[in-house]
Amino acid sequence: MDLRLFQLYKIPILLAVSCAAFYFTFGYGLERSDFPRLILLYTALCFLSYKLVNMLKTDLRFLIGLAVIFRLIYLFSLPNLSQDYFRFIWDGRLIAEGWNPYQYIPNELIELETFSIAQAKKLITGMGGLSAGHFSNYPPLNQLIFAIAGWISSSSILGSVIIFRLVIILADIGTFIFGRKLLKAMGLGEYRIFWYILNPFIIIEMTGNLHFESVMVFFLVVSLYLLHRGKWFLSAIILGLSVSVKLLPLMFLPLLFKYFSNSNKQLGLGKLIIYNLTCLLTVILTFLPFYSAEVVSNFMASVGLWFGKFEFNASIYYIVRWIGFQVKGYNIIETAGKVLPVITILVILGLTFLRKYQNTKLLLTNMLFAVTAYLLLSTTVHPWYLAIPLLLSVFTEYKYILIWSGLIMLSYYAYSNPDYQESFWLIALEYLVVGYILIKELFSKEKTTAV
Repeated sequence: MDLRLFQLYKIPILLAVSCAAFYFTFGYGLERSDFPRLILLYTALCFLSYKLVNMLKTDLRFLIGLAVIFRLIYLFSLPNLSQDYFRFIWDGRLIAEGWNPYQYIPNELIELETFSIAQAKKLITGMGGLSAGHFSNYPPLNQLIFAIAGWISSSSILGSVIIFRLVIILADIGTFIFGRKLLKAMGLGEYRIFWYILNPFIIIEMTGNLHFESVMVFFLVVSLYLLHRGKWFLSAIILGLSVSVKLLPLMFLPLLFKYFSNSNKQLGLGKLIIYNLTCLLTVILTFLPFYSAEVVSNFMASVGLWFGKFEFNASIYYIVRWIGFQVKGYNIIETAGKVLPVITILVILGLTFLRKYQNTKLLLTNMLFAVTAYLLLSTTVHPWYLAIPLLLSVFTEYKYILIWSGLIMLSYYAYSNPDYQESFWLIALEYLVVGYILIKELFSKEKTTAV
């Protein structure tokens, strides 16, 4: 290697080696309950990754090489911050054996004499009582990925994990390719995509802990790129595939109203109607292999649990819940879980009709605001929920989601004690910092001009 080239990369290589060592420790030597160590490692990774991206903005090949290497470090590890992968494997093996994962509750299914899949008891124990006691709530395209692992690795948990991980890594590479294309087409710095691709939060939660938001984000960014290029029909199909991985992108359909109405785009309301119908039809078609009236009710009931039963790392909802205790004397989650989504819908409608949509950047900015409102009004905000807003933020001038991705891991404090008790001081710190930066950016003259 040329000496000058070595000197140029000397510090970045040292930073990269340090990152690799920390990722290895995260994947193979960390317990979820060890909160101090988790936060120290994560903070170090955030700092080092920030320095790497800033130092190598013009060397995208080096950065994407690091992104792939950091992900491959996890290849043979089992997720240590989430147990969801046990349910993924369970659903995949059900499909491989001809069972419909939307029709059966694991705790009930395992009692049937006619039922048999490899490692059934281990999988049920691993997924935990909440998951084992409910129908699957993972959409069809997600189930297809589970099924692929079920067919290829029918008796090895690690084998299934490796298959899941390879799919997620490929999705992230695809996000890099199309995210870079979209940034270039919008006249923005291509290096911005690394605020997502090299973000430790994405690497740890997606590749490390096997959350398929990465696949959803891949289809979303492809859809947005195609829409920007005027290929709206294909964009609608791809957006439908994104929804079929996770339902969240459905919230963006109303926001397309003014974008399609803009005469500069030469689209029109007729094409908007076709776009929305095409997207929804794509989602419906992916559900057809599993369809029955019973399946629909089971799936919707399972999805509804997230709004009416579960609570974790919330912000506005926790304030509402506290008020509810003072007034009613009990947890009002069932009522709040119905009202807060309605408020979210009203916010999205406000963004739809009251905001400007002259170009793709403004559309993505309003999408970012919509999903932010959804998260702030949710009863449950797990770290991996930030994947979509983080991706959207790289196409805007707003940095609050980037900061949030650095603070979101504070929520793992809950797992450091046996009764999973959250620290409301840490939750307050998380949301006060994020809220301060969001408000500061919203009222900043530069940001106001940009939007």
